[in-house]
Amino acid sequence: MSSEVTIVETRFEGVRVEVRTPAPFDKVVDRLGKLCGKSSIPELVKLAREDISEATYVSEVERRFVGESGFMLFSEIDHGGWIGKFGIKRRTVRWILGNPLIAITMLRHDISAGLFAPVEVLLTEAEDGEGTVVTYVRPSSLIVLGDSPELKSAAQALDRKFEALIDRMTALR
Repeated sequence: MSSEVTIVETRFEGVRVEVRTPAPFDKVVDRLGKLCGKSSIPELVKLAREDISEATYVSEVERRFVGESGFMLFSEIDHGGWIGKFGIKRRTVRWILGNPLIAITMLRHDISAGLFAPVEVLLTEAEDGEGTVVTYVRPSSLIVLGDSPELKSAAQALDRKFEALIDRMTALR
């Protein structure tokens, strides 16, 4: 084992996506909540440490935590709750969501994919109060560096699942 510290820097570009919808902020947030299950990383780790098989773990995660979208909420950061102190009068929340059963499809090809799994989405009330802006970074644009067809395929599957969730929460109906 080497006694030297090495640092490797890799430049890459993420693709930031902004979806504007006339759907009201409260409706978009409510839809997201209804489409996602809820869990915490400690809950998922605790379950994984139980003396159960991989198949049982998968079954329990799906049964107990995964919402109809295939995702679960891990954390919500209410930026709108504190930015008013600085004169910004807009509601905005950042949700961290994911699914370990999706994450493993990428982590098995590149453990560093864990840097960008789970995914994040920012919901912001439009400046005029009419509608919502949904901002996220396309997961595959962060996860896939280099040439790994398996990782790229898994990350693009995550993109499709995540974009389907965004479509459902921003729909006007």
